[in-house]
Amino acid sequence: MAWNQPGSGDKDPWGQKKNNDNGPPDLDEIVRNLQKKLGGLFGGGGKGGKSGKGGGPISDKASGIGAAFVVIVAAGLWALSGFYIVEQGEEGVVQRFGALTEQTDAGLRWHIPWPIETVTTVNIAEIIPVEIGYRSNARAGSKTKVPREALMLTEDENIIDIEFAVQYRIKNAADYLFHVRDVEKTIVQATEAAVREIAGKSTMDFILTEGRDEVGQKTEELLQVILDVYKTGILVTKVDMQEAQPPEEVRAAFDDAVKAREDEVRFKNEAEAYSNDIIPRARGRSARMLEEAEGYKQSVIARAEGDAKRFNQILKEYAKAPRVTRDRLYIESMEKVMSNSTKILVDQKSGNNLMYLPLDKLVPQAGAMTKQEILDGLNSAKSIGDPVTRSGRGRSRSDLRSRGVGQ
Repeated sequence: MAWNQPGSGDKDPWGQKKNNDNGPPDLDEIVRNLQKKLGGLFGGGGKGGKSGKGGGPISDKASGIGAAFVVIVAAGLWALSGFYIVEQGEEGVVQRFGALTEQTDAGLRWHIPWPIETVTTVNIAEIIPVEIGYRSNARAGSKTKVPREALMLTEDENIIDIEFAVQYRIKNAADYLFHVRDVEKTIVQATEAAVREIAGKSTMDFILTEGRDEVGQKTEELLQVILDVYKTGILVTKVDMQEAQPPEEVRAAFDDAVKAREDEVRFKNEAEAYSNDIIPRARGRSARMLEEAEGYKQSVIARAEGDAKRFNQILKEYAKAPRVTRDRLYIESMEKVMSNSTKILVDQKSGNNLMYLPLDKLVPQAGAMTKQEILDGLNSAKSIGDPVTRSGRGRSRSDLRSRGVGQ
């Protein structure tokens, strides 16, 4: 028999009852069959009756118990779905029908499950960087300038190109979620406003030279104030000025001005170093001269006081014996004068010749002999009574040689 020929009893060749309308199964029939199977699963029978086939009070009771059990299990699973874990460095924000209920710290927490409450966890420990005035490309190792953010007008009406890098973290998760729509855009605009205000109150030279750190610090403080006013829940951790320079069109001229300024600073430093070197020396010499002058003053005063006392003593002696005192003063004066003379003239009463003794020549030749020894030798010669002639002068010289003068 062919596969498409009708079999006996209006059945197909495989023993299945043939569908008379030859169409797809009825959808309503499929749904009814499914309901019957579910009813049988929970104890429900047919349409009622006292027999086991049609169900009854026992079947209805079992069906109620099964439904209650399913509800309890479903409720338990729904309640268990409310447990959640907040990791370290995160903060949980619980919302009930969209409204803020509480903020939770790290640990195991529970909330009323969805759809009543929902939980959003926010990482509050992560440091997030934001670039202002440029955008860096980590893959290419380059950066692209954003002139609209970087160009600022200074107090002295100059244009300056400034690039900043801002680092922040979240300090309040609820404010961060509900008060900020675009975090990066908000921080960029707030930083740009803060930098424009600080740059507008500073000169170009100040920003480019010694004011870099100060401008960065003031920008960080003002940016934090702006973000707090907006209630963004963001904490600015660091603001770095990456680069500050004049626009490209005037950069060459400005570089010349910077070099001139550096030369000025260098010359000032050199002059300061020279001043620090020469001034202490001059002060030292001045102090030494003052000390020497003070010492000379004290010595002159002491000498004058000593001479005054000596004069008073001599005056007393002069009052007692004027002639003796005069002779003594004369002899002492002549002794002082003649002690500094290097030439001696010796006169003899018995002759007309003078003996000339160049002591400045004789003393170096005499060696160990002193002037006093030479004078003693002359006095001994005069006491003998030798006439002072050329021959006598020769004998005196021989006598001097015998005493070691010519040695």
